[in-house]
Amino acid sequence: MSNLLALTIIWPLLAAIITAFFNNKKNTVRVMSQMFTLINLALVSVVLFLISTNGTIILETGSYEAPFGIVIVGDMLSITLVLTTNIVAAACVFYAPKSLTEQQESFFFYSFFFMLISGVSGAFLTGDLFNLFVFFEVLLMASYGLIVLGNGKAQLRESLKYVLINLFSSMLFVTTIAFLYSVVGSVNMAQVSQRVQEVEQQGILTTIAMLFFFVFATKAAVFPLYYWLPRPYIVPNPVVSALFGALLTKVGIYSILRVFTLIFVGETDLTHTIFIYLAAFTMIFGVIGALSTNNIKLIVAYNIIPAVGFMMMGIGIFSETALSGTIYYLINDMVIKAALFLLVGLIAYVAGTSDLRKMNGLIHHYPVLGWFFFIATLVLAGIPPFSGFVGKLLLIQGGLAQEEIMVVIASLVSSLLILFSMIRIFIRGFWGEKQDAPPHPERSGAARRMTWPIAVLLSITVLLGVGAEWFYPSVEEMGEYLMNPQIYIDSVIKE
Repeated sequence: MSNLLALTIIWPLLAAIITAFFNNKKNTVRVMSQMFTLINLALVSVVLFLISTNGTIILETGSYEAPFGIVIVGDMLSITLVLTTNIVAAACVFYAPKSLTEQQESFFFYSFFFMLISGVSGAFLTGDLFNLFVFFEVLLMASYGLIVLGNGKAQLRESLKYVLINLFSSMLFVTTIAFLYSVVGSVNMAQVSQRVQEVEQQGILTTIAMLFFFVFATKAAVFPLYYWLPRPYIVPNPVVSALFGALLTKVGIYSILRVFTLIFVGETDLTHTIFIYLAAFTMIFGVIGALSTNNIKLIVAYNIIPAVGFMMMGIGIFSETALSGTIYYLINDMVIKAALFLLVGLIAYVAGTSDLRKMNGLIHHYPVLGWFFFIATLVLAGIPPFSGFVGKLLLIQGGLAQEEIMVVIASLVSSLLILFSMIRIFIRGFWGEKQDAPPHPERSGAARRMTWPIAVLLSITVLLGVGAEWFYPSVEEMGEYLMNPQIYIDSVIKE
């Protein structure tokens, strides 16, 4: 079983290598990529079933017992996020052939795609901080390759900004790991969690904790470190934007969630209070950005930021209910952000522009696309009975139980503003007088074939909402699990 866990990381890495050899054969590499992605999705589903049945799976590489060897830890939280990652990947790999130009495909898109999935999966599954850094670098190198696919001055400018910021945060990340190792003598998360309780100078640990938070918050785009995010996510091809919007910031949030529920729990009055205030500011300032533009891609990109605020809200409140809300919202947001980036990419494709002021009456020619976008808007805004509502309800319940009224009010206000920012696209872009013909009639056939991966993603978000009573017990268990770090420690380190 532990080897199957490793295979969820190794398989996409092998797929990246194999597709590189067939890069010049477009049809072959497309079919191979779709097949590899579906196989990996099935593999992760099997591993999820085994973990849900038998409990946490630990892989100790090289037969070295933890904490001395490299450890891969498959618990319900990490494997659920890996499954969600592969669902997003499957939708994107079937959307890609119609979205990418031949030039973009020829520059090893599918190889970078699989490297990204491998890096994200590894970051979710790793059991030590240094390998978290390694997997961060794998996914970042893949993202560097994906973000530069194409040409144009804007793409070059945003690519340079994205690379420089991530290089700086990576240097700080590895430096902070070294700092922590000098204090506790380990990078294994379970052992670090044990040893931080024995450190007399807690002020040093608090400093290290905030350095880790700075690194992860930069990658997650938490206020005020979100300044880099919106534009690098809209300049690549829509399928790349969907991968970035669904996965990259979520790895940062997962890292904060894992580290600040397992390791740095000694000074929660300080650290988690800061998280609550940052969550409120992240929600408000992010949605202000979404309201400030008429570029439909930018509107969706800015709406990544308030979603990060909602997830930080649960981490800051630090209760079982709030953490369950963060997990539910995290899973939902991965799926709905992928769907929305694919949707706005398709809308811009059929309209011939991403400027909302130049769109009108699209629903008369593309009714399915219009109503898909409307459903996605309701999910994102958290309108019942969709999945966004379930996560936000848990977060608000957790906030009220802890009397964190300020952040609850910020969450309600930002939810209304998110709805307003998104419904503008539906009202301005889709309603209006019917035109004699669609803006680009030659694109109609391809556009209709590109809607079914979006339909699958939206179906999952709807199911997460209307079927919440089926999924919530598992998410609640994950919340309880995070509040009891000793369970994680005991599963990794055998006395």
